[in-house]
Amino acid sequence: MNQTSGYQTWSNLFFAHWRVPPDTLQAVLPHGLSVDTFDGDGWLGMVPFAMDKVRPWWFPAVPGISWFLETNLRTYVTLPDGRSGVWFFSLDATKRLAVHVARKFWHLPYFDADLSLRRNTDGVSYRGTRPGQPTASYEAEMSLDSPLPLAVAAEGTLEHFLLERYVLFARRRDGQYYLGNVHHSPYTFCTPQRVTVRQTLAAAIGCPIEPDRQPDHIAFSPGVDVSVDSIVPT
Repeated sequence: MNQTSGYQTWSNLFFAHWRVPPDTLQAVLPHGLSVDTFDGDGWLGMVPFAMDKVRPWWFPAVPGISWFLETNLRTYVTLPDGRSGVWFFSLDATKRLAVHVARKFWHLPYFDADLSLRRNTDGVSYRGTRPGQPTASYEAEMSLDSPLPLAVAAEGTLEHFLLERYVLFARRRDGQYYLGNVHHSPYTFCTPQRVTVRQTLAAAIGCPIEPDRQPDHIAFSPGVDVSVDSIVPT
């Protein structure tokens, strides 16, 4: 049985997904992983959000340490035994300590980054860039209805395939795969309006998505409270 290693809150999540041919995604995945598809399509997702009240199970959240911004670039994969989960191509974060811990103990490709998230009554805007790597950046803006018309994804839908993911895979330098589980209530989400996205994160991993190509699927969630299990070998 996995042991809970910590708790955190994810808030103001923007899920931007592009439809990508499975062979294109497969070409940028490490050996041992296969693209997980929905109706024959692969999906590449960019998810900027805020990490709040991040703490280990044995210690309270600490101001200045437990709050930061994160953006991940991800797809969905299966192991040879059929288990499905999230594969992160990159994870950008504004907290250097979080980057160090995640790289060392979770074997995840975290990067130091300059990120911003601004929300007002009309919508949300996100910005991100990696110092010293200007070829990996993004910006996104959207409008939101008030009040938010929130829903929960029904099983079997594309929204459920893209959003309701509770398993992540990571890979050590020696090729050993690790698995981590997260636990939270289902996302409540809505479809934002007047969305514009520009990103070069996909090109930075070798996936040929044009910077100005708009996402094929978008969703916004106010957030969820999360518990995280210790990462274990697959």
